[in-house]
Amino acid sequence: MSEPKSGQMIQAPSALRLKVGGGRLGAIDPAAIAKAEAALKSLSGNFTQWLNDEITKLDGARQTVRAEGATVENMESLYLRAHDLKGLGATYGFPLITRIAGLLCRLIDDKSKRLQAPVGLIEAHIDAIKAAARDEIKTEDHPIGKILVQELEGRIKEFGA
Repeated sequence: MSEPKSGQMIQAPSALRLKVGGGRLGAIDPAAIAKAEAALKSLSGNFTQWLNDEITKLDGARQTVRAEGATVENMESLYLRAHDLKGLGATYGFPLITRIAGLLCRLIDDKSKRLQAPVGLIEAHIDAIKAAARDEIKTEDHPIGKILVQELEGRIKEFGA
């Protein structure tokens, strides 16, 4: 018969509690959260313009690729603009744009394959982003948004990205 093994239970600290203010710094002040939300809401009137500015930058990067060709520098600029939209789309109320920009990033993320990415597929992503903003298609719940994402994902799989 074997003897029971003894052990010691070590309680790991809660990283989440520390991140939300339950550690040494104390709890997050609800008034501070309310103030931040109010500040964000007051800025929301600018979101459409800021989103359009980011889309214009992405389209400008596309125009540079069209004019000068798909060089390492031009494709890096295009990638960075898409990455910015990936991070900002949902913040500006367009999670669909975040999703499409994320797909574009996935397509051209690998620097060693970036120059081989089909230009037509890159163009389709940018056009989809522009259409979503223009027609205020904000989520994949919208029938057109759903079709756009499905089609773009399918084409990326065909390319192998």
